[in-house]
Amino acid sequence: MIFNSYQFIFLFLPTVVIIYHFINSKNRYEAAKIFLLVASLAFYVFFSFQMLLILILSILLNYLISLGIYKNPHNTTIKKTLLFIGIAFNLGLLIYYKYLGFFDGIINSVFKTGLSVQKTLIPLGISYYTFSQIAFLTDTFKDSDKKYNFIDYALFISFFPKISVGPIMFAKDLIPQFNDPDRKKTDYNNIARGIIIFTMGLAKKVLVADHLSKYVTWGYSNIDKLGTTNALLTMLAYTLQIYFDFSGYCDMAKGIFQLLNLKASENFLSPYKALSIADFWKKWHITLTSFFTNYVYIPLGGNRKGKLRTYINMFIIFFLSGLWHGADFTFIIWGILHGIGITFSKLLKDKMLKIPKTIRHLGTFIFINITWVFFRSSDLNEALDFFRQLFSFKFIPINIEFAAKTTPDELQFIQWLILSALDKTPYLSACIISVGFLLCAIMICFYCKNSSEITAGIKLNSSVVTTTVILLVLSILSLSNVTEFIYTNF
Repeated sequence: MIFNSYQFIFLFLPTVVIIYHFINSKNRYEAAKIFLLVASLAFYVFFSFQMLLILILSILLNYLISLGIYKNPHNTTIKKTLLFIGIAFNLGLLIYYKYLGFFDGIINSVFKTGLSVQKTLIPLGISYYTFSQIAFLTDTFKDSDKKYNFIDYALFISFFPKISVGPIMFAKDLIPQFNDPDRKKTDYNNIARGIIIFTMGLAKKVLVADHLSKYVTWGYSNIDKLGTTNALLTMLAYTLQIYFDFSGYCDMAKGIFQLLNLKASENFLSPYKALSIADFWKKWHITLTSFFTNYVYIPLGGNRKGKLRTYINMFIIFFLSGLWHGADFTFIIWGILHGIGITFSKLLKDKMLKIPKTIRHLGTFIFINITWVFFRSSDLNEALDFFRQLFSFKFIPINIEFAAKTTPDELQFIQWLILSALDKTPYLSACIISVGFLLCAIMICFYCKNSSEITAGIKLNSSVVTTTVILLVLSILSLSNVTEFIYTNF
């Protein structure tokens, strides 16, 4: 069960919201939290019962380790030992399920061995809840006076709006909200805003990102036919697809939080408006950047040990960020390139400020486009094949199959209007619509407000309600082909 499914939208979500607020209205606050925990575990079990067992085991062991740290506030040796065991357990679990096959392949290539590791199903959200638990243990080590009960902790880790694709929240930011009396009161204004934000995210996912996936799927399935023209369109399409896909999820998660009178950590703030790579990472997957900054970069010394060490630390962060996203050299290269990009962004900061904003914006966007090729490619050979086509400088016409497959059924009326007005072939009208769709998506990324900016000053009037209803209806009508969010795989 995923956010963009009939079961979730029509059954699971409204049931959870209604029952949660009803229990709170009876002042049964602890019972409401237990209900949310049960609902979150029920959401998770839809993916796999085996995954649920792994999640529960992870929660139990981490909580027991945190209790050990809490009960020995002045014994540094025991605290450090328990913290080491906890981090080793969490990373070991992550490596076993996500990276063992990758490292197995490296060992076989380097040492010419015949090791074979049986592939296992990667537990949903393991990359996210692993980091949340490492952060929790580290914070408990630093401040042993804070103690949370098991229900609060289990709900914090398994909370269904964030378990699959984040945000990576910290206990100090979320658990107090579960116990805040002011958040137990039903706020219909919050519910309305939650519906609006959720609908915006759903529309981004099913009306934009899922359509752009057709461009990308065709392009990467027919690399030999691309030439520079079609490679450019495919590359741009993926840049936009992952933007609207991740932005859509973040909005939907934020909307669900608001429906429950809670606040999610900001995770996505118009990153394609960035004027540098450093600026991009302040706007893209903000909570991941925050985790690496607080729990890796600063412990490594941050910027306190000279410029060279600072840049080495940044490079390590982005190498780990690439590896976190996936067990493949393509992700590692993507991370390394961003590490190089942010290093130059910092080194040349003063000089770059003298360059016109338009040029900085365009240069950053081009860099992001190129690096996404590694992110999307199934392996290095595919990425290299794609770049060969991109830089072949064969400016051939848009492929007729590409144009046909990327023309939305919903826009056939517009295609008919173009044909009537220009009296041209269906091929030309399909090209106009396909390219026009990409241009509209770019305009939204560059010039439109993000969900936080929109909802900050929104007034619940008839036009807002009408727009929300239209978007919701169109999105629901497009749910016949349900697709996972891209970041679910990480």
